[in-house]
Amino acid sequence: MVTRASDAGTNQSVERAVSVLRALDAGRAELRVSDVAELTGLGSSTTSRLLSTLERLDMVERDPVSNLYRLSLGILPLAATAANRHPVHRAARMVLQDLATRTGLGANVAVRRGTELMFLCNFEGTRAPKSYTQAGHTAPLHATSIGKCLLAGLSPKERRKLLPEPLAAHTDFTTTSHDLLDAEIDTVRRTGYAIEAEERALGRASLAAPVRDASGDVVAAISLWGPASLLGHHADGEGQRPELVREVIEAADAISQALGAL
Repeated sequence: MVTRASDAGTNQSVERAVSVLRALDAGRAELRVSDVAELTGLGSSTTSRLLSTLERLDMVERDPVSNLYRLSLGILPLAATAANRHPVHRAARMVLQDLATRTGLGANVAVRRGTELMFLCNFEGTRAPKSYTQAGHTAPLHATSIGKCLLAGLSPKERRKLLPEPLAAHTDFTTTSHDLLDAEIDTVRRTGYAIEAEERALGRASLAAPVRDASGDVVAAISLWGPASLLGHHADGEGQRPELVREVIEAADAISQALGAL
């Protein structure tokens, strides 16, 4: 969701410039000035000036033929540095790469950012469906196994304050009630892992486990994702799920230990 520029804050120009960058991230691959203005709530002349300034700074670029704007590769070093310096990313990267190679499935790590989760990195195994998940992408907390693990670090009262009911339905299988979500999170705390079967996208499912820091707090979570027939609640004979549950819990434990957890 694009955050519209507001009049609040200590530096309105910075807020407006950031809103333009977020509009280019959230919209189509390339946008007209009028598209960016509509997404941000800014005037066309203000939007045009901001885009020209960001172009000079190599944060955005304009297609010479269509004159449409897109994010520039000049922004990539900043994003890469932010990800690479994050302690969870550093601890998880090699563990997840090995996990994806060993299982053939997709492997993700994410942290909670407000009311959503944000992926820090993603690896695809040979059996994983094609994914459009990238570092920096967000997803709903209540409709993903990785999000349910992140919510396990909050109390029921905190979860209700964070996510107003009814919870958004993404498919017919999405948990939309806090009472049901409470029961699922109690299971996560008891078993050490979460299952999500087609709650966010039909045909796909995932297993996840929480990652803790030295204080024992849930600071991240990792997941394995792939076909629902292999990972979901209604998998035939549960397939390889018990073995995959062990894999994801052990990987989460290894990352937690790297972060100082006992």
